[in-house]
Amino acid sequence: MLTNAKWIATSEAFGSVAPIFQTTLTFPKAIRQATLSLTSVGVYVATINGVRVGEYVLAPGWTMYQKRLQVQTYDVTSMLEETATLAVTVAKGLNMSHLAWYDHHPYHPSDYALIGELRVTYTDGSEESFVTDESWFCRRSALLDCEIYDGELYDAGITDTPLLPVKVIDKTKDILIEQEGEEIREMMTLTPKAILTTPKGETVLDFGQNLTGYIAFSVNAKKGDRVKIRHFEILDRDGNVYTENYRSAKATLTYICRDGVQSYKPTHTFYGFRYIVIDEYPGTPDPDDFCAIVVHSNIKKIGSVTTSDPMLNRLIENIEWGQRDNFLDIPTDCPQRDERLGWTGDAEVFCRTATYQFDVEKFFDKWLGDMRAEQWEDGGIPHVVPMIIGDKHCSAAWSDAATICPWQIYLSYGNSALLEKQFDMMRRWIGYIALHSKDQYLWTGCIHYGDWCALDLGKETTDSATNKDFLASCYYCNSVRLVAKAAKALGKPYEEYETLADKIRDAINARFTEYRTQTEHILALYFDITPNKAEVAASLAKLVIDNGIHLNTGFVGTPYLLHALSQNGYTELAYSLLLQDTYPSWLFSVKQGATTIWEHWDGIKEDGSVWSAGMNSYNHYAYGAVGDWIYGVAAGIQTVEEAPGFAKVAIAPHPDRRLSHLTASIETRHGKVTSHWERFENGWRYEIETPVEATVTVGGKTKTVPKGHYLFYSEY
Repeated sequence: MLTNAKWIATSEAFGSVAPIFQTTLTFPKAIRQATLSLTSVGVYVATINGVRVGEYVLAPGWTMYQKRLQVQTYDVTSMLEETATLAVTVAKGLNMSHLAWYDHHPYHPSDYALIGELRVTYTDGSEESFVTDESWFCRRSALLDCEIYDGELYDAGITDTPLLPVKVIDKTKDILIEQEGEEIREMMTLTPKAILTTPKGETVLDFGQNLTGYIAFSVNAKKGDRVKIRHFEILDRDGNVYTENYRSAKATLTYICRDGVQSYKPTHTFYGFRYIVIDEYPGTPDPDDFCAIVVHSNIKKIGSVTTSDPMLNRLIENIEWGQRDNFLDIPTDCPQRDERLGWTGDAEVFCRTATYQFDVEKFFDKWLGDMRAEQWEDGGIPHVVPMIIGDKHCSAAWSDAATICPWQIYLSYGNSALLEKQFDMMRRWIGYIALHSKDQYLWTGCIHYGDWCALDLGKETTDSATNKDFLASCYYCNSVRLVAKAAKALGKPYEEYETLADKIRDAINARFTEYRTQTEHILALYFDITPNKAEVAASLAKLVIDNGIHLNTGFVGTPYLLHALSQNGYTELAYSLLLQDTYPSWLFSVKQGATTIWEHWDGIKEDGSVWSAGMNSYNHYAYGAVGDWIYGVAAGIQTVEEAPGFAKVAIAPHPDRRLSHLTASIETRHGKVTSHWERFENGWRYEIETPVEATVTVGGKTKTVPKGHYLFYSEY
């Protein structure tokens, strides 16, 4: 790939100033076809004769850069004239920023670099190739500083800087791969909902929605005037700007004006925010001169749910926004503070919900490719992918993304080739557990995050009372079962994995004879560990009821809580938890004005104070995993393992009298599946639409139907 092109870099240090690499080309004949292939160390924006090439934001995306660097190819035929100036601005981006707050040196290179090729086919059939080499030039841009966490500093008064030679550097091309993931794009635009003056006198614009992206604005100014904007998620309880939860991230945009009317938007960074505070501005800000551009991977929305409950509808919207905002080339934990990392635990618990709401097959295919590249020789899986954290321990639930995500993507889309690519990683991962556990057939003696952010030890800790060896061993059993299922689906020997899973389950039951926390009960039920399901389910229900019909689970227990109840005869109680609106609950944050999912159940407390400054994201999608229960149990739309990708479908709605109706639909690879139920006289009316053969269960009765549109009725 890019065989004849050379890696080029600036011939002198530019410091924080983003360089522009450029060349001017002349074409002697009429052009039939032209393609431009590029990638960089840093993030780039290319222009031809001043017009932007493509729509990709933050190209070349975020991969495990030491081993995998994506190359983008653009059709630029219509952009070329007899003479063309090709210019590429490169900034730090994810490759060169000081990522996260860990005392660890990122493995990424520290010098801007570019490699590319323009291939031209003339109308007479001849071809010509123009590559990056010594003939290119570089110069300083008006982008004086640009960093993922801190933002941009741009001086529009800088219009021309001297051309300097480039240098060719010795950097491998072996890491280059074709674009695998979805492009990051500008997906929608939001206008301000209000302009506020805080008690401290600050000018604030409220966009009404927590989002990932950046601000675009217009201003009439004199040269040297400044526009300075800071981004933030919430107002404090006094109505003032609150940025402490961003920690060290400055999240600032500073624009130095030229003369006249001008417009600007960032090009090489992104922010997570609902509000902006305008610290500097020439004149009085007009809200009509500002908009927020929402940026995320170009994933297609395929699922929708609406109900009779406005608060539940808002929760569903919040779950969707959490996915949009955190599916930015990788599944980030949050988009705003000095983190924004690909935490595997968040992705694992949310993966099924993600597949109901958006088409994420290509998105996960790319990210799982980085996971394969990051897997250690002993089979270990990092808890962050791409891995930029220095420690090398593997946590249950987090590292189990190596088995859970590939299997779920296979179930949702039916792509056996993708599962085949991941199988060796899945197999090696369970081998790692056996290698490092202190006890055979258990996962013990290792470091784990546990049921992160649970409430069973109180509000002010991220730790949990759940036994971490029990939790890890349950995940071990589950991962081995998934490897067995994957092997069977791929026509590989699978019996040894099924036997191993049975031995793990038996060892867990021999070692751990009682369950104390909600999460211990949940895992014993959901992962099919306990032989005494009725007894354990009754105990779980009692814990929930004794807690005032409230959960106290964290990142591990929460995604499976409603399933553990509804699978064992407690669907009404599961609904009670879903519809609970006092702390802690999903709807509590909705009552508090949330427009995305929070990291903590009480990110904003009832008195308006905040959980903490140190770790308190208001756009943390993990608890949005409840979405898969809404789609899969309330609406009842499920995949069938024997016919993945919704080649067949199981539909078993579970209505609740507190809702008068619910409608869910999913656009599958085989067409649209819809499940609707509503109260009707003394019972329920169900409307089902399926593009494939479906097994439908309503009112305790099951029947198989061919594709089509159906009505069913059942009594209360």
